Amino acid sequence: QVQLVESGGGLVQAGEFLVLSCAASGFSVSLSDMAWYRQAPEKQRELVAAIDSTGRSSYLDSVKGRFAISRDNAKNMVYLHMSSLKPEDTAVYYCSEIRNDYWGQGTQVTVSS
Repeated sequence: QVQLVESGGGLVQAGEFLVLSCAASGFSVSLSDMAWYRQAPEKQRELVAAIDSTGRSSYLDSVKGRFAISRDNAKNMVYLHMSSLKPEDTAVYYCSEIRNDYWGQGTQVTVSS
C-alpha cells in the first residue's frame, strides 16, 4: 500500500529553521521523482522543490538559497530543510511522488513575524 506521511511542521518565528520529513512506503523514493508542494490559505498549490531519481533538484525562485530538498534512500525518506523562514512561507506543505501522483496528508508550517 502506497503511503506518504509528512511530519515536522509547526509554529516558528521569522528567520528560524525547520525540517520537514516525508516517510514513504509501498514504493522506493530512490527510483522516484519526489517533490514538496505548499498551499497557503486562498492560494493555489505551488511546487516548492523537487528531486528526481538522479538526484537533480529544482526550486521555486522565492525559496532558492533558503530551502533544500534531500532524500535518504536507505530510510525511504524525503526531507525539506527550510532556513531563514519568512511569514510568506506559511502554508500546508505536502510531499508528493510526481509520476504516479501520490500525495501525503500535509503538515502545517506557520511563520510568525
